[in-house]
Amino acid sequence: MAIVAIFFGIFLFLLSVRFGAWGKLPGKNELATFHYYRASEVYTADSVLIGKYYLNDQQPIPYENFPEHLINALVSIEDERFYEHSGLDYQSLLRVGFKTILMQDQSSGGGSTLTQQLAKNLYPRKERNKTNLIVNKVKEMIIAKRLENLFTKEEILGHYLNTVSFGGNTYGIESASLKFFNKPTDQLNIEESATLVGMLKATHSYNPRLFPGKSTDRRNLVLQAMLNNDFLSQIEKDSISALPLKLDYREFDHDEGMAPYFREEVRKILRKWCEIENENGQNYNLYTSGLKIYTTLDSKMQQLAEETMAIHMSSLQNEFEKSHGKNAPWLKNKALIEKLVKRTESYKKLKKLGWDDAVIMDTLQQKRTMTLADWKGEKLVNASTVDSVQHYMKFLNTGSLAIDAQTGAVKTWIGGINYKYFKYDHVAQSKRQVGSTFKPIVYTAALETGISPCTYFSAQEVEYENLKGWSPSNSGDKDEAYLNYSMEMALSNSVNTVAVKVLEKTGIENVIQQAKNMGVLSELPKQPSLALGTGELYVNEMAGAYASYTNNGKAVYPYLIQTITNRKDSILAHFEPKRSNSFAFSKKTGQIMLEMMKSTIDQGTASRIRTSYKLKNDIAGKTGTTQNNKDAWFVALTPKLVHVSWVGLDNHEIGFKSTSLGQGANAALPLFALWYQKLNRDPEFNVMTKARFSKPDATVLELLDCEPIKRDGFFKRLFKNPNKKKAKRFRSGSKS
Repeated sequence: MAIVAIFFGIFLFLLSVRFGAWGKLPGKNELATFHYYRASEVYTADSVLIGKYYLNDQQPIPYENFPEHLINALVSIEDERFYEHSGLDYQSLLRVGFKTILMQDQSSGGGSTLTQQLAKNLYPRKERNKTNLIVNKVKEMIIAKRLENLFTKEEILGHYLNTVSFGGNTYGIESASLKFFNKPTDQLNIEESATLVGMLKATHSYNPRLFPGKSTDRRNLVLQAMLNNDFLSQIEKDSISALPLKLDYREFDHDEGMAPYFREEVRKILRKWCEIENENGQNYNLYTSGLKIYTTLDSKMQQLAEETMAIHMSSLQNEFEKSHGKNAPWLKNKALIEKLVKRTESYKKLKKLGWDDAVIMDTLQQKRTMTLADWKGEKLVNASTVDSVQHYMKFLNTGSLAIDAQTGAVKTWIGGINYKYFKYDHVAQSKRQVGSTFKPIVYTAALETGISPCTYFSAQEVEYENLKGWSPSNSGDKDEAYLNYSMEMALSNSVNTVAVKVLEKTGIENVIQQAKNMGVLSELPKQPSLALGTGELYVNEMAGAYASYTNNGKAVYPYLIQTITNRKDSILAHFEPKRSNSFAFSKKTGQIMLEMMKSTIDQGTASRIRTSYKLKNDIAGKTGTTQNNKDAWFVALTPKLVHVSWVGLDNHEIGFKSTSLGQGANAALPLFALWYQKLNRDPEFNVMTKARFSKPDATVLELLDCEPIKRDGFFKRLFKNPNKKKAKRFRSGSKS
């Protein structure tokens, strides 16, 4: 009687689960129409996958993409009677019932079929106590039976392999294959398939990157199962088992991998695109819709740029720290350190709670275990929040960008030295004073207003009475007061006193309008110091403006995305280059300016391009260094590319100790020069590196055919005191 009561109770329990007393079960319609979450993928222009946007890293693929040996490995180790049962393997259930439950033999294995595991993948268990474990098991059995009625065996295997977890928020065999072997599923070999299938028993314990020994043993167990099920011969099994585990691990982490700053900027653009499209009746989700984003980035150029950045910036950082020595601001400037501590989230949270400043600072000086990073890598240390601020405030940062000179397509994008620790993007987010890299815009405006390139300007320092005695100076000796520079010589040697005089003669308003015509959107100061680059611009803004010199006078606007497609590669959006509709300056002016900036490279402030780096390519450009050596710039123009680089610190309060270290030619120029050396060594880039500028018109060469410098005559030198500044009033737009 008791046995009947027990079986009756079990029967009632099963019915209660079946009819939803323990939670609603999915019906046939729901099961037949379930949708995968699909990660959106980001590709370079040369079709290299560089990143994903996802809630779950999942990329479902069709059954046809599964190699036969992958299916054989899965069935052999996880469900060898898969093709014989209809969702439930009663033989396995009996084994579990007697051995595992009654005899407490945990080594007997589980009784779940692949179909039941698919049910668990689709409807993950929410609670894990013993009562709910039984309920969940029964639910999965019922769902498994329904799945078997709805789908073929191949479809069930496909759904399973597309939904199963491989740990670390990685779902599905395609994402796992790309992560651990950097190849799509259809290219997996037998040992790689066996490794991934082996992970499914315990994704952490058998993770091949973390525990290669355990993973290899598990892989070989899978191979043994394949032998037992006649999918491998003994010879094949033995030879494959003897192979070492070889990974090509690639984490698709937002903080890691190629071009993280670029990918973040692409993400921002895509979010706005999705919002606009959804307002028009579409239903796109950047993280679940499986979009494919084909960008303008060149993967090889980007890789070389990142390698160059690491080499140069790590070396420069070492020199920078040595130059400041024991009295460095991150060691001695208590007021600055406290100021930066007050910008931290830790400080703001405690302040919001009403804590006193002294108590907050005392709390933030308490040490704990944390990770700090430098150019040697990450390390665990015992440090406080204040220690962390002092550690990171000393780091030089950078922003560099290379664009197609004619279209504005972004080829390389480096927003900083380490995205994980420095999220601020110095290409698209950071506006910094541009220093002497603004001077070409001043000289362009001068030419457009009719000033001849062979007009001479005295280099003598002037004290402007109506500007509170403002007196821009040069870095040369006092003898410069006797010199008169042609515009070409003044620009190539970045003579400050001349730049201000050219601005004065041209007119501030004319210069600002010229900048706007060249694509500068940021507001510029209506001050004479504009000639020395006190205006603040973005790196990408500067790149677009300079591109007008190589693009027949038309500015371009850097763009990042070419096309957006759905998972079937049907085009959803196509992005065209953004060019200015009007000419920023005449053809003649453009040719003159290009010749002037070639002189900057050949014999001016950027001559180390030729002398130190031995680059013989056609290159024009301009260096820039701001006051107190806070910002170092270099802009390079080639027939095919525009490259802009900036180097400085996130904290404006700290600068380079000396101009020799912090000038644009030393701090920023190598980011281009070292990178271009790498391009020169690769024949793949010959179309860019071997390109030549068009020859200027003969009339342009005639206009530039004058002595670069004229020295004052004897009597003028006799009555001029080089140690005395000339006093005058600044008259913008004057003709004197």
